[in-house]
Amino acid sequence: MKRLITATAAALLVATTAISTANAEPVRLKVASSFPSSQPLLGSSGVALTESVTAITGGDVEMRFFEPNALVPPLEVLDAVGAGTADAAWTNPGYNTKKDIAFALFSAVPFGPGAGEYAAWMFYGGGQELLNKKLYNKFNVHSEICGVSPPETAGWFREEVTSLDQLKGKKMRFFGLGARVMQRLGVDTQLLPGGEIYPALERGTIDATEYSMPVVDESAGFYQLAKYNYFPGWHQQSTLQDLIINLDTWNGMTEAQQLAIRTACRANYTNMLAEGEAINGVALTRLQEKHGVNVRKWNEEQLALFEENWNAVAEELKGESEIFAEAWANLQEFRAGYNVWKNNAYLK
Repeated sequence: MKRLITATAAALLVATTAISTANAEPVRLKVASSFPSSQPLLGSSGVALTESVTAITGGDVEMRFFEPNALVPPLEVLDAVGAGTADAAWTNPGYNTKKDIAFALFSAVPFGPGAGEYAAWMFYGGGQELLNKKLYNKFNVHSEICGVSPPETAGWFREEVTSLDQLKGKKMRFFGLGARVMQRLGVDTQLLPGGEIYPALERGTIDATEYSMPVVDESAGFYQLAKYNYFPGWHQQSTLQDLIINLDTWNGMTEAQQLAIRTACRANYTNMLAEGEAINGVALTRLQEKHGVNVRKWNEEQLALFEENWNAVAEELKGESEIFAEAWANLQEFRAGYNVWKNNAYLK
């Protein structure tokens, strides 16, 4: 029976890992990143992870963080890690949808699970195993879910959106499964890495964008070009981050080395969630009071239309990818069981 690792057990793990890896072959990993270290939470958590693994293993597993484009472009890390061009990468499964749309289910699900429920499915409901066996392993890669972001904003617009009909024909940077929903509403979506969004918005290559949480979007400077920021982030109520490692390298590690990485990832997941919840309220207040951002919320009718189109997209994707169909059925079954607990235990 699976059990949670307590603080005491985690401390023992560090001690026993140091002992058991003393005679193991050291592992040196160059970690490419899809996010710059200067980016709050998304990038900084990747740096923190690499430093934590190096520290708790006493350097037996040494990770070195590389900025986007230093080893490989940010959206090309999967192929690089599979081929061994990079040993590992700090990234997001949703950047791999050109390989298989099913990757997106392990990144962010419209109207989907929050961070707690997502962790429950990934760690105890079979999600992590599906992600590796059905997807990543085919590319000679192993994944450990290593982080999560709290809800994101639903978009930055130059003008107020009073009707979803205004979205038709707009060019908008949009991520993951939510992009398919926006396409059904007439939006021309593009997936751009974080560093390319502001220049595209400035040049008019895109008319609007979504990217991340208020603290991240503030650092990107979107408020300088678009003054209307919409909530809630129906498309990304929580977003997973992962550490991917070359599969041959992973299989060559000792169990203690693997466990050290996995434990550091679980801790990083918790830290990202806690930090994100702590800093975004302050950032959102600053965006409004200092930068003159107009915060708006989609109304119930608009959210219902988004959800209606998402349900239609999900049905379409089941026909496009067998893996999506299998993973979607697994997630839906898990969520049905989880809702028995959620609906009784939590306040509405």
